[in-house]
Amino acid sequence: MTTQELVAQIHKKKSFLCIGLDVDLNKIPKHILEKEDPIFEFNKAIIDATHHLAVAYKPNIAFYEAYGIKGWESLEKTITYLNENYPEVFTIADAKRGDIGNTSTMYAKAFFEDLEFDSITIAPYMGKDSVEPFLAFENKHTILLALTSNQGAFDFQTKDVEGKELYKQVLEVSKSYENSENLMYVVGATKAEYLSDIRKIIPESFLLVPGVGAQGGNLQEVCKHGLNNQVGLLVNSSRGIIYASDGMDYDKAAANKASELQKQMQEILNTAK
Repeated sequence: MTTQELVAQIHKKKSFLCIGLDVDLNKIPKHILEKEDPIFEFNKAIIDATHHLAVAYKPNIAFYEAYGIKGWESLEKTITYLNENYPEVFTIADAKRGDIGNTSTMYAKAFFEDLEFDSITIAPYMGKDSVEPFLAFENKHTILLALTSNQGAFDFQTKDVEGKELYKQVLEVSKSYENSENLMYVVGATKAEYLSDIRKIIPESFLLVPGVGAQGGNLQEVCKHGLNNQVGLLVNSSRGIIYASDGMDYDKAAANKASELQKQMQEILNTAK
């Protein structure tokens, strides 16, 4: 998916909502556990109930790896279902990969070619040659961790290094990478006050913003500081949507929660015109 196609979907659906598919078998409704593939059945129902409200879905790969081969099969079935039935949706492999060049190339092939995700999250710690292999894939997007929503982000990301915070150096250096037009960035919703400075460095880039909802991020604050002339935001909610109910109505409850966020986003987009 190109950036232009993503922007078109945002305006069509009046939404920049991304739904995180972080499936924990201990949290999904008990009646689904009786299914042959409960993870996929849960995802399928959530997707069918919310696809008209969301422009992106983001499976966190750890929640599939934890279940071994069966988990990977559930992930493959989920992404295939999305690509075949809702090809207009932007898909994100929340994998946080990043390694030496030839290893990164193999990670990229796994997620971009085999599983056919549109994008993948990448840790930038190993630098240029660990990121550029992902950027080499046409119409695929690499989402670089910039400033994350967890408390431990302050251990390194905001440290002053030679007069500049480390996350700002990551942003600035990444713009020099080959095919950097394929970069997006992760900025946590709980760090909304940093978004104005971030936009000074990367005014045109898309930001994936996790942390709205269960983690306490505020949508209005994120948009106040983070919107650009292409919207430029994908705001993610996971637990607050997919675990809205543990009963038979879990898919409807998820749709209701997604609709609440979509309506807020529609109002923000209308105001921003």
